[in-house]
Amino acid sequence: MNYCLVLSTCETREEARQIASKLLEANLAACVQIDQVESLYRWQCNVESAPEWRLMIKTREGCYGKLEKLLSETHSYEVPQIVKLPIETGLQGYLDWIDDSTPN
Repeated sequence: MNYCLVLSTCETREEARQIASKLLEANLAACVQIDQVESLYRWQCNVESAPEWRLMIKTREGCYGKLEKLLSETHSYEVPQIVKLPIETGLQGYLDWIDDSTPN
């Protein structure tokens, strides 16, 4: 099995929690961690700064397509951050838990 960590950010904690719940209910994520961050970024030729809520989504590579689709459809941003990072290795028991939690 191949595993990955998907990163995204939301404008509000409520939106982050709603997205996390949808991903978990759809069995597309084993765990979603949410933390507050400050983002500095370039948008429409301007440098912007905003507080955001980061989602760190643990899942399997095989779930990524459906996860990206659901995240894109439910996200409020015009161009949401959806970035997939491979998990090269990890504690086997933890990886087994990801498998059990994402049967899709």
